[in-house]
Amino acid sequence: MLARRQRHPLQALQRRSQELKLQVDSLLSESRLKGVLDSSKRRDIYQRCVQLKQAIDENKNALQKLNKADEPAPVGNYNQKKEEEHNLLDKLTHQLQELAVSISRENITEIKTPSEREEDDDSADEDEEAEKEEDDEEEESEGSGGEEEETEEEEKQENESHSQTSKEYIAVGDFAAQQAGDLTFKKGEILLIIEKKPDGWWIAKNAKGNKGLIPRTYVEPYNKEGGQDSSEEGSEEDAEVEDQTAEGEEVKQRTDSHWSAVRKAISEINTVDVLTTMGAIPAGFRPSTLFQLLEEGNQFRASYFLQPELTPSQLAFRDLMWDAKTGTIRSRPSRVSFILTLWSCKMIPLPGMSIQVLSRHVRLCLFDGNKVLSNIHTVRATWLPKKPKTWTFSPQVTGILPCLLDGDCFIRSNSSSPDLGILFELGISYIRNSTGERGELSCGWVFLKLFDASGIPIPAKTYELFLNGGTPYEKGVEVDPSISRRAHGSVFHQMMTMRRQPQLLVKLRSLNRRSRDLLSLLPETLIGSMCSIHLLIFYRQILGDVLLKDRMTMQSADLISNPVLATFPKLLEQPDIMDALRSSWAEKESTLKRSEKRDREFLKATFLLVYHDCVIPLLHSTLLPPFRWAEEETEAARWKVITDFLKQNQENEGALQALLSPDGVHEPFDISEQTYDFLGEIRKNAA
Repeated sequence: MLARRQRHPLQALQRRSQELKLQVDSLLSESRLKGVLDSSKRRDIYQRCVQLKQAIDENKNALQKLNKADEPAPVGNYNQKKEEEHNLLDKLTHQLQELAVSISRENITEIKTPSEREEDDDSADEDEEAEKEEDDEEEESEGSGGEEEETEEEEKQENESHSQTSKEYIAVGDFAAQQAGDLTFKKGEILLIIEKKPDGWWIAKNAKGNKGLIPRTYVEPYNKEGGQDSSEEGSEEDAEVEDQTAEGEEVKQRTDSHWSAVRKAISEINTVDVLTTMGAIPAGFRPSTLFQLLEEGNQFRASYFLQPELTPSQLAFRDLMWDAKTGTIRSRPSRVSFILTLWSCKMIPLPGMSIQVLSRHVRLCLFDGNKVLSNIHTVRATWLPKKPKTWTFSPQVTGILPCLLDGDCFIRSNSSSPDLGILFELGISYIRNSTGERGELSCGWVFLKLFDASGIPIPAKTYELFLNGGTPYEKGVEVDPSISRRAHGSVFHQMMTMRRQPQLLVKLRSLNRRSRDLLSLLPETLIGSMCSIHLLIFYRQILGDVLLKDRMTMQSADLISNPVLATFPKLLEQPDIMDALRSSWAEKESTLKRSEKRDREFLKATFLLVYHDCVIPLLHSTLLPPFRWAEEETEAARWKVITDFLKQNQENEGALQALLSPDGVHEPFDISEQTYDFLGEIRKNAA
């Protein structure tokens, strides 16, 4: 009898799913029948949403781990039944998300996430902690008496913007959805705009209640009395749109990486909304914009910007020229050339317990308020368990300390944009404990403009920058709105609120003569770590020798046999191998005589030997796992292989023995390891 009553694992999960469905249906019915709910009832429904969501996630995880072999007896249509259960759980999750969001929007100030309630309980402790940490800055905060008026002004602006976004618009042309998430509509249809996004695609709802993204060039403000709204507000807003779309024209698909990244980030907002609603992250967190750009391809990677750039005629190199007097590449001054030091990040909000943080880091690039104008450089932060809201960096990296932690960065740009500046985005790489899903979130961003209104560079000094929430294309979003909601009316509490705002501390340093000479040998636009600048200069000098001095004819575009030029850019995407090269070169350089260090040709020849001994075997070793960002186990495994290899090289005075050893297995030879195709690698001038 016991054997006959044994329940199948899939059957048990099906029964659990039906129980959860009944609970969700009951909760939905309760929320509809009660009409206008009081705050305590809304809070109760919200908490039950959270609990049911966790139970559904547990059932879904168990379902994913279930295999047909786990069944004690054969089950017909097993995969189909499993898929049906998965679809049911997805549907229940979607229903709970919609209910939780609607409950939150009814009175967002009365229903707070668990993290906000915890922060409310600890607000007095935070005040004391902030006061203790910022004692040395009290004098700077004395002039904050007018913040109360500014807060009232901001609230007024928020109310005005809210009233504007809930306005009706009329379609001036037909639009067919281009991809999932778009809303199809006809000319003359009245649409209710729910949210105006700065990228030009707004969230709208039609008369049937369907929601989706629409292009703002296809709608105009609608006045119920007179049809088209001719108000001053509408005309000013429409004047911002440069490309008006006429009736019958199609919306052209944007193919640039910026647009693709924005669209990809929009598609991931549902996940972030869930995390925000469940209290796992603050309301100002977003999918990382700069990470999305990096994922689009190599257009924003340092390896791309390290390559020479062609002139508009495509017949010569624009930023790589030969100096016959010195016998090397010519130095190139640029409009922007300085050193930036990342010091620390303070009061960065913590994610909830349901998220495991894999990496804390800052991504920075040159930005003009609209476009990214350089490579995106990443510096990883460190933190202490006692002070988890404070991130720190390691300037002046020496020895074998990873260059990924180097807080000293060089910045070069020849852009003539008057709005040129540095965009900083603080981010975390995370994994959700319940689903195993990985992602990248922005914890805030700030834009430091490098020139004032008259075109004068900003002074070289330390800057304390307060972070914004949302994406760089959103304005007026706070990282953690709960901080402002807890602010009281007194000047003291206003000051304490400002101290709790997330901020980034950076220092701009002017160049001395030696640093200026070094940076002038690099490409006109590049951001990188100061600890590896000498290696980049070696690469550029070898590039000049091969492309400008040794090439038989300037008209030749043949493939060039040079392993260093073919493989060095890969090191910029694998910082641990760059660390290995840096360590090996420092060790070799310490053995050179003073006269040898002054001999440029001797140094280049020695560098080539070190590169072949260190980098080439590592890049193609099967023992080295592929590089993966923010995977601790993979990073540790790679570093063990690298350190063991460097130790063998030191003992054997080179890599020859390791290369010939039967224990060292390498990937099959590929011609791309040896050949440098400069026509395929160089950057084309957009002018």
